[in-house]
Amino acid sequence: MQTLNQDIKEHTFRPVYLIFGEETFLRNSYKNRLRDAVAGEDTMNTAVFEGKGLDVQELVRLADTMPFFAERRLILVENSGFFKSAPDILVQYLPSMPDTTCLVFVESEVDKRSRLYKKVRELGHAAEMGKQDGASLARWAGGILAKEGKKITGRTMEHFLEMTGDDMENIRMELEKLVSYTLGREVITDQDVEAVCTVRVTSRIFEMIAAISSRQTRKAMDLYEDLLTLKEPPMRILFLIARQFNQILQVKELMGKGLDKGAIASRLKMQPFVVGKVMPQARQFTRDQICSYVELCVRAEEAVKSGKLQDRLAVELLITKEY
Repeated sequence: MQTLNQDIKEHTFRPVYLIFGEETFLRNSYKNRLRDAVAGEDTMNTAVFEGKGLDVQELVRLADTMPFFAERRLILVENSGFFKSAPDILVQYLPSMPDTTCLVFVESEVDKRSRLYKKVRELGHAAEMGKQDGASLARWAGGILAKEGKKITGRTMEHFLEMTGDDMENIRMELEKLVSYTLGREVITDQDVEAVCTVRVTSRIFEMIAAISSRQTRKAMDLYEDLLTLKEPPMRILFLIARQFNQILQVKELMGKGLDKGAIASRLKMQPFVVGKVMPQARQFTRDQICSYVELCVRAEEAVKSGKLQDRLAVELLITKEY
């Protein structure tokens, strides 16, 4: 990201860029910034290709065309799938592309072993937009609030991120709600966060696991009903429950090796505040209990896929552990 920022600031552009990774907000943000820096409002010399099955010959023909009364021609290619299986013609063409063309690829998934990826790295720049850690998210969110004249404590920020998760687009939308809700006040409190921020599905899953661990079956079922009311498919809920128990198992094993919260977060590529919430659950369950629930999740999925159980009932039986 530092290279992209520098190129945009200095207005010196490479022939080809790849912006990729799982953080959608950052991908879109840098795509738009690079587009504005290279082409501005020049629509005549800007072309956008999107989706799989693109006409590579047309792309190459356009890239070879001199810009019309402008310094550069910008070609933006999104979600092409080229970085999993790129046409040979495109890989071979890039070295000969005129320096008046700037080609920008934006992809969610990339195979770093692909010839096209290696060629982009050789000729231009590939910037990966991965999930940000808790400290980076807190600084970013705090900066947005500061621009709006708002203050927030570190503890309240942590509470806010616990509710919103690590998706930056979701965080941005929740920050807008917080700013509007606290109009006329400078300091944002825990009560403000709880009043306006939407609890993510994963947060409800976490609460459900906590209820299961403390044998509060009725509470766990109520949370399940809440998720169904929110139109969450039972099989997605099952997937999230299974993922949560797998995380608990991984955290428990690393805790047994003496690793602290920061080390566990780094090893598992999880947010430290998430690990901090999982650790108490890992202490509540024995390893055998966790493995038992993981096995129940597998059996529930198999029962649904084989037609033995309806998806909704399968999750209910898992929660009540009646298999």
